[in-house]
Amino acid sequence: MRYFWFALGTISLVLGVVGIFLPLLPTVPFFLLAAFGFGKSSKRAHNWLISHPNFGPAILDWQDRGAISRRSKLLSAGSMLAVVGLAFLFGAPTYIVIIQIVVLSVVSFFIWTRPDQ
Repeated sequence: MRYFWFALGTISLVLGVVGIFLPLLPTVPFFLLAAFGFGKSSKRAHNWLISHPNFGPAILDWQDRGAISRRSKLLSAGSMLAVVGLAFLFGAPTYIVIIQIVVLSVVSFFIWTRPDQ
């Protein structure tokens, strides 16, 4: 099972890094999943991830207090608005836009009800 968890951590880490450059791909959830996978498979990889100067603070804030930084909340809200705006711009069917608005509203509610850092 260690190999499975390590593979999950590695894949999640790669997707998180890709998410830094692709605005519609979430970053922090993949880093949280990577920390979980590494925590079950490799103390060395887990310690590297949570002590990383860029990735570590968000992971530790979530693990310790369930907190999401104000900056991350604002970036996520902007990304969600951009997704809906692009759907309108490219003429997505109305039912697709409605589904997006409903799902993103629930996600947004969850994010904004978490404590700040």
